[in-house]
Amino acid sequence: MSAINIPEQVYDVLIVGGGPAGYTAGLYAARAGLKTLLVEGASTVSQITVTDWIENYPGMPEGTGGFDMVETFKKQALQFGLQVMQEDCSAVEPRSWNGTRGWAVLTSGKPLETLALIVATGAHWRKLDVPGEELYTGRGVSYCATCDGPFYRNREVVVIGGGDTAVQEALFLTRFCSRVTIVHRRDRLRATAILQQRAFANERIAFAWHAVVDEVLGEETVTGVRLRDVRDTGKSWTLPASGVFVFIGLIPNSDLVAGRVDLAGDGAIAVDRDMRTSAPGIFACGDCTDKLLRQVVTACGDGATAAFAAQLYVEDLKGNAY
Repeated sequence: MSAINIPEQVYDVLIVGGGPAGYTAGLYAARAGLKTLLVEGASTVSQITVTDWIENYPGMPEGTGGFDMVETFKKQALQFGLQVMQEDCSAVEPRSWNGTRGWAVLTSGKPLETLALIVATGAHWRKLDVPGEELYTGRGVSYCATCDGPFYRNREVVVIGGGDTAVQEALFLTRFCSRVTIVHRRDRLRATAILQQRAFANERIAFAWHAVVDEVLGEETVTGVRLRDVRDTGKSWTLPASGVFVFIGLIPNSDLVAGRVDLAGDGAIAVDRDMRTSAPGIFACGDCTDKLLRQVVTACGDGATAAFAAQLYVEDLKGNAY
């Protein structure tokens, strides 16, 4: 097959997202000799960069922070020629050059064109959607204990949620706060056993079981939350607190390709086992995809698979597949 004729500015692979999935994809694609660009959000950051410590990634020293981990990933990928820029991406459009199909990612500047697109846009925290939450966001309501925990030294706070992240962040908050109350709608936590053991053993952590937040209360800043017993909807009470930390799940960031690829019921990008989406030339990996487990280690595996699948796709387009 003859070589395709495409403009010089067209990348082989373009990756949107600067988290573990994105940088692993960037490492694999660049190392494979593909002309690869990774676009980090200019006004957003990867969830992992605000994670205080990571202890379940194989071979990583205990207590490694998320920001340091991603910087290590980035440094390694750059050594193999990965190009990186910071831009907010708004949409994806199809492109064609002399009969060869590809994609353009729209930014605040000129469109970025590529043969293969890897979406690694991650996810964002789900909100409570109760009165007072929006009003007091930044004034007592937070979605990042690492960012805001030090502001609550010697004060009482509540953590909403019962999964790994909620319990891990509650443990982190005990470094500063006099008391941390975990509010959970069930009578047991969903977090892994080792995190539960640490939480139950920590004298600064209390629990409000069978409870949900009906309202965030405050004046200039948060003063507490109104809780409701899910077993008895007529029973409610006020829990005083200076801060409210919300960790009730993630919403995939899939808006960039909405309408271009198939999405799952929760808005996550539907992919096959090779990280291919329903649109030829678009791949996805990490927390933005429809998957069972959203962890750093699975994001890295997704990123490697997406990059290799994109490599095969590009090589086939260029007529030099093995």
